[in-house]
Amino acid sequence: MTDPIDGFDIDNPDLPKAIRKAALGSGEFPYAEKLDDDDYDTQMYGLQKQLVAHQAHMAKAGTRVVIIFEGRDAAGKGGTIKRFLENLNPRYNMIAALPKPNDRERTQWYFQRYIDWLPAAGEMVLFDRSWYNRAGVEPVMGFCTPEQTELFLDEAPEFEKRLTNDGIQIFKLWLSIGREMQLKRFHDRRHDPLKTWKLSPIDLQALDKWDAYSEARDRMLERTDKKHAPWTVLRANDKNRLRLNAIRTVLHALDYEGKNADELGQIDHKIVLSADEFMKIDGE
Repeated sequence: MTDPIDGFDIDNPDLPKAIRKAALGSGEFPYAEKLDDDDYDTQMYGLQKQLVAHQAHMAKAGTRVVIIFEGRDAAGKGGTIKRFLENLNPRYNMIAALPKPNDRERTQWYFQRYIDWLPAAGEMVLFDRSWYNRAGVEPVMGFCTPEQTELFLDEAPEFEKRLTNDGIQIFKLWLSIGREMQLKRFHDRRHDPLKTWKLSPIDLQALDKWDAYSEARDRMLERTDKKHAPWTVLRANDKNRLRLNAIRTVLHALDYEGKNADELGQIDHKIVLSADEFMKIDGE
């Protein structure tokens, strides 16, 4: 397949040095180097201790948390979710990664199939893509009509308002990567036999639809960034910084017994942006 960036053939095992060099800095990423792995491991250990403390509080207090992970293909959603959950009890901390709807589900109210995945008391659910498929992948790839997307954009804030009114805490995270970084990650997946399963035909089609995805993202942020369920944008070119700051973003906003400021660390506001801040920068 020929990629739109410099006509590069993604099947060629030799990624041009220019693209590899540009990948980290693409999308106006603010750091010239990745975070050191040893530094990352130290910070992650403290954060995962805090996640365990939150789990204990959640079980005792009966709180409910939903975390939505959205972003371009290869933005790092799966790896970030893994770091959230790797030391937590899977009975109470779960991934929801729904496949495409079946024939029956396609005739339901759009949000209906997601409702069964919402948390009960003492649970946290992490959506690896969510109902926001209807604001991004589906309209860009032609899987829904413009009228269906418009209806979704009207209904989503009201749907989420009902959830927050019932006491569910919602975090909506958009993972932002640059175009060259997406290409690099697609290329690496194509040529790593342990990762080829991550690369789908739809992923490859996304390379030609960069601008369409940008327009869909901007419309989604404008219409569904609400006080009761705001969007947080995380610059994701460096997976180490992404994972640390995603966990921090959630834990800083939660009240729980055993909250420790030293273990939490500070949110990096070069990496973490509000929807308004991101839209002003237009950073992809």
